[in-house]
Amino acid sequence: MRRQIVIAFGLIILLHVYVGFRIIPSLPLNSTGAVAAIAIVVLSCVSMPLGFFARFAKRRALADAGAWLGFTSMGLFSSLLVLTLLRDVALLATFWWLAPSTAASLTRISALTVVVLATVATLIGFVNARRRPQIVRVDIPIANLPTALEGFVIVQISDVHVGPTIKQAYGCDDRRCGHALKPDVIAVTGDLVDGTVADLRAHVAPLALLKAQDGTYFVTGNHEYYSGARAWAHEVGRLGMRVLTNEHALIHRGNAALVLAGVPDWSAHHFEPGDRSDPVAALAGSPSNASVQGAPRTPAAQCAGCGGCGI
Repeated sequence: MRRQIVIAFGLIILLHVYVGFRIIPSLPLNSTGAVAAIAIVVLSCVSMPLGFFARFAKRRALADAGAWLGFTSMGLFSSLLVLTLLRDVALLATFWWLAPSTAASLTRISALTVVVLATVATLIGFVNARRRPQIVRVDIPIANLPTALEGFVIVQISDVHVGPTIKQAYGCDDRRCGHALKPDVIAVTGDLVDGTVADLRAHVAPLALLKAQDGTYFVTGNHEYYSGARAWAHEVGRLGMRVLTNEHALIHRGNAALVLAGVPDWSAHHFEPGDRSDPVAALAGSPSNASVQGAPRTPAAQCAGCGGCGI
């Protein structure tokens, strides 16, 4: 893990150097502006790791500030990087047939365009991230579905990421994601939190309000493993959710049966060797004559903090 962290940080540095060298010299800046631009790139390079390490800070205010700075830098830089790569491809494609003066002008204009577009994209992303969770309804046609299971509703809640930048007021509440949708099952499909149980227990407590006729189920995402998956599995169990770790639940409707199976994130075994994602194990022992089998991947209704993960 330490080697992976070193490689990741080295890659962050190299990518910042690339963007800095490709964009800053082409911007219409005086010496003061150039120094400021370089300082911003350096600040981004230094602050991006804070988004990850902030969760380990003992002072909550300091951790939250570090996370805000780190995640905002990450969002802005990701847009800068993609647009810089596209710019370089476009400049390479036009370099051979443009007059030198035109090519120089295009280089300056395109560099400024990259900065403007990246800033606008980051602002739009920030606004979207702070919006209330959106509800998306999806009808899933299933051949030969028994009449008893017609209209079965699964509410999927995914990628809420309660943590330093998203608090209790943002999360799904009973009115939006619980009784109002009249769910048969609620499936919370990972990445619920970015932080420890001790720091976020109060902020996820409202999820105890979520009730469904056939229960509320939870599977761990990669962010739970960053934050202590065992502790979170215990906590969500305390809130009334059943954790499905390579296992399934059998739901009956008259003579019809539905197998609801859950697996951890595919990278879980890097953190907890016993949690390797295994769909076969999740379905082991399920009745072969069940009407519907499979992991919760096609919900009839979704409510996701970031618009739905599509699992």
